[in-house]
Formats: sequence, C-alpha cells, structure tokens
Amino acid sequence: MAVTALDAGDTTRLKAYPPRSAVISWIFFDWAAQPYFTLITTFVFAPYFATHVASDPASGQALWGFATAASGMMIALLSPVLGAIADVTGRRKPWIAAFGAMLVIGAALMWFGRPGEESGIPALLVAYGVATVGVEFATVFNNAMMPTLVPPDRIGRLSGTGWATGYIGGILSLILVLGFLAASPESGRTLFGFKPLFGLDPASHQGDRISGPLTGVWFVIFVLPMFLLTPDYPARSRLREALRTGLSELRQTLAELPKQKSLAAFLLANMIYTDGLVSLFAFGGIYAAGTFGWNTIQIGTFGIILAIAGTFGGWFGGKLDDAFGPKHVITGSITILLTAIVAILLVSTDSIFFISVAPPVPGGPLFASAAERAYLILGCCIGAVGAPLQAASRSLLIRMAPRDRVAQYFGLFALTGKVTSFIGPLLIGIVTAATASQKAGMATLVLFFVTGLVLLARVRE
Repeated sequence: MAVTALDAGDTTRLKAYPPRSAVISWIFFDWAAQPYFTLITTFVFAPYFATHVASDPASGQALWGFATAASGMMIALLSPVLGAIADVTGRRKPWIAAFGAMLVIGAALMWFGRPGEESGIPALLVAYGVATVGVEFATVFNNAMMPTLVPPDRIGRLSGTGWATGYIGGILSLILVLGFLAASPESGRTLFGFKPLFGLDPASHQGDRISGPLTGVWFVIFVLPMFLLTPDYPARSRLREALRTGLSELRQTLAELPKQKSLAAFLLANMIYTDGLVSLFAFGGIYAAGTFGWNTIQIGTFGIILAIAGTFGGWFGGKLDDAFGPKHVITGSITILLTAIVAILLVSTDSIFFISVAPPVPGGPLFASAAERAYLILGCCIGAVGAPLQAASRSLLIRMAPRDRVAQYFGLFALTGKVTSFIGPLLIGIVTAATASQKAGMATLVLFFVTGLVLLARVRE
C-alpha cells in the first residue's frame, strides 16, 4: 500500500487503509506474543519457579516480584524515549524485530532453570528480565501501527479482536504444553494421558522448562505475517537526528501534558490500574500453587479456562467499545476486577466467605472441592474482563492522542503502565516476605483498583 509524505513537517500516513490481509497479519502479533504471558509469567514457568526452583513458594513469589519490578522500571524509563524516536524515524518494524529478538533469547534461556538449583536463580531472573523488556517494547511499537490500519470508528473492534486472538494463541500454546510436553512427576503422564514428547523428563520438570524455548519459537513463526504483509511507515531520518529531534518533541509533549487534563488523568489512571492488573496476572498462578498445592497441569488447566473466558471477553469488549466508548468498558472491567479480588481473598482451602467447607483431597479429582471451584469461577471473571480492560485502554489512547505522535504517546502509555509497575510486584514481594503470607501480599492489589476507578472518573473522551 502506498505511503506518502504530507507536509513540510514530514508527517506521514498511509494514503489509504491497507487490505484485510495486512490487518489480519497485524492481529497475529498478539497471537505471537501472548504465549509469553500465558506460559512464562502466569501459568507454567512462574509457578514452577516459585514451587520448585526457589527454596519455598513465598520466597519464590518474592524473588519473582523483585525481578518483575526491575524490568518494569527499565521499561518505564525507556518507553517514551523510544516511542518519540520511532515517531521521528517513521519506522516501526525494525524496533519490533530488535526487541522481539530479546524476547526470543531471554525466553530460550529459561530452559536452564533446573529444579532446586538456587545458584542459577540470578541468571534465570536476568533472562526473565531481558525477555520481559523485549516483549513489552515490541508491543509499544506494534500498538503504534493501529491508526494506520482501520478507520477511527473501528479502532475498538480492532483492539478487542487483537486481544481475543492473542488469548486464543495463549490457549493453544498452553494446551500444547499441558497435553503433550509437561507431565506430572508422580504419574509421568501429561494432561491427555500421554508420555511427554521428545523424551522430556517429568522428574526434572523439563516439560515446564520447555515453555521458555517454545515461547521463542512460537513468536518467530507467528510474527512473520506482520513483517511480510503489514505496511510500515517509510524511513524519514537517521537515528542520530531522530534521537535529537525525538527527545526534543518528548520534552515538549511532557511540558504540554498538564494542560491536557483529561489525557493526563487517563494516563495516571492507567498507571495505577495496569499495575494492579499485571500484578494480579503475574501472581495468580503462584498464589493458586501456594494456596491449593496445584501442580503444573492443574494450574495450566485453570489457565486454559481463564484464557477461554478472556477470548470471549476481548471480542465482546471490542464491540462494547465501539458502541458505548472505551471509558465505559474500562470502568466496568475495573469494577468487576475489584469485586473478584476481594472475593478471592475470602476463599481458602477450607472456607468460602467465612463458611467452612471440606478441603481438597490430595490426589483427588480436578477442582473437586468447593473452594477450588469458587476460585475457578472468580478467576473466570478476572479473565473475562482483563482483555477488554487492556484493549479498551489502548483504544482510548488512540482516540485521545495526536495522530502524528502516536508512537510517542504509546511510549507514554507504556511509561504510565510501567513507571510504577515495579511497585505492585515489589509491594507484593515485601508484604509476602514480611508476613510469610501469600494472601497478605495479594491483598495489596485492592488499593490499585480503587485508586484507578477514582482517577478514571476525571477522564473525558
């Protein structure tokens, strides 16, 4: 599709919106990247790390929180700078390729996280940090391509479809790991009753560790359509010139931001509620492993159910976004999240909302106890609104940001989503370490969602 320069300022845009194949190829970025969040940060590797690599689940949750905080701080500091530079250079794909390589390398190194080898924990957490920085920065530049793909009145649907498609990719990757690769050390069988493919050893948790390399290979394969079929802006200036100009424009944008009260309020609200959401997803699997003693297969099955809920939530949320506006979708999603996290804190192995129930039977059927089923239902509520919340947030930013500085604003969006992202995991880590209670650590998330709702009330679309 042809691309043309418009004015003396060299602002560029696509002369016409690209064909459907280009839009579908862009959507596949979410499909390619989602297994990192599904397999590594939530349902397979993070719980494995906390329960089998670290000395105990509470210590593992604390260490994972500190590593998440460190990578979040780096993302927060560099995202707006890189976004400003990308707006000046005009290119998006080279940045996605470079940071995608970091994702692939960091994820692949997680294979070496052997159970019980505490000496390898620092290197393992560094690899996790590299991969996290890579996937988050790649997402910044992928998001910045959205306004060139569809008309403004279809942005919500595009964003929601992307999230829903990503969740489907996460589901399939999780099914692949649980059904064919990760086996229970006790039975030696996968979720489908098979012996692990490639001779993976259940005793050394090779099925859990393979989630890292699999994530890297998955990303390389499924991000290719975007590189091949989705048009990019043409190059407009050299990197050194772009660095100088981009930083100058970023300073100007930051100086003007206090005058844009509604946009500033949204970015601040996004900073708070995104921190809560990311922390909730990052520690949900770890919390379930510590509370109910779930193994990888049980946590993974829980993840598949949640991802299915998220798929429908993302798709339906996109329609609600276009119909009623993204702010309404965000407000409703946060309200449901807040209710669900409070309810989860009132569920333990032998009680639900202070009512005693029979605890799970060791080795019993999957999700057989009342407490486990209650946790599953509440988790589905979280999964169903997590995707619409994130999709509507990037949709709202696109509606509010200047078109010629969209990558810069997505950098600020990432900044507000990450500048305090270390606070959630850090706070969970500190409180968990201080109290030796996972429940106490998770309780801190209530503050993030309440504050996000209060700030969002000041936003005007």
